[in-house]
Amino acid sequence: MESGLEATSFSIPEHVLRWSGQKMPITGFGTASDPVEGSELVTKLAVLQAIKLGYRHFDTASLYGTEQPLGEAITEAISLGLIKTRDELFITSKLWCIDAHGELVLPALRRSLENLKMEYLDLYLIHWPLSVKKGIQGVSGDEEYFIFPMDFSSVWAAMEDCQRLGLTKSIGVSNFSCKKVANILAIAKIPPAVNQVEVNPLWQQNKLREFCHANGILLSAYSPLGAIGTSWGSNRVLECEVLKEIAEAKGKTVAQVCLRWAYEQGVSIIVKSFNGERMKQNLDIFNWSLSEDELKKINDIPQSRGCRGEEFLSKNGPFKTLEELWDGEI
Repeated sequence: MESGLEATSFSIPEHVLRWSGQKMPITGFGTASDPVEGSELVTKLAVLQAIKLGYRHFDTASLYGTEQPLGEAITEAISLGLIKTRDELFITSKLWCIDAHGELVLPALRRSLENLKMEYLDLYLIHWPLSVKKGIQGVSGDEEYFIFPMDFSSVWAAMEDCQRLGLTKSIGVSNFSCKKVANILAIAKIPPAVNQVEVNPLWQQNKLREFCHANGILLSAYSPLGAIGTSWGSNRVLECEVLKEIAEAKGKTVAQVCLRWAYEQGVSIIVKSFNGERMKQNLDIFNWSLSEDELKKINDIPQSRGCRGEEFLSKNGPFKTLEELWDGEI
């Protein structure tokens, strides 16, 4: 990449987070890969390309192993003049289950900041609504994994401390059902700003969207295209005949129809592609709209969850069935 390159003047619409007043770009660039994709250099170069194209929101997590290359890419983007300062970006990271214990939250955030070479995050999320035994790595449904119910009170209090200390501007959750969000709201002094969950035309999360909207929480969509290429995802979204017909009629890709649909539902979107052309296409969703008839066809698509979280089920853990994990929202 040559020095002196300037980023595009394209500007992604923003959503003002109710509980912090912070502006969050509606479309974010995801860095998760399952299985891990390529080297840190691949991630770094993809982030640089994304910044050049106009992405300003970047989503990572301690679990992903992409905090360090993301931070390196941002440092290089500043040196190349693609952005002036880190403050032009919105950075999200997440607390992994191993650190989902009250006394471990702040140290975990500090490690993420060290990896990113940053002084603060814009958004810090609890990755999943459960805890695992301290020192255990990985994800497994085995009894040895020692999955525990999360102490929402101590963990959320620590998350609030992170915001009060200025180490993150906003806090939120991920993979939380209506019931689990309500559990947080019942004890929160600072309500969650965001709930990041699976959302796409084949898993529309209508109940959760309505609940979060009513409580001033922005629903953020991961896997808006079905997470093809991951261990749990599939091509069922991109191969949906209803979406194919709409895309053909509009002269758009199925992916663009999915992202536009999410945008029209008031949902923020985390897109993940390291392919330059698809990265551009994923931003081309703001200057057109879906008709009422097209929206109705999408709303009528049969629904089923893609990311089921079966690895978190255990006969000795807090969640023995998918119904318990998702509180019936499956």
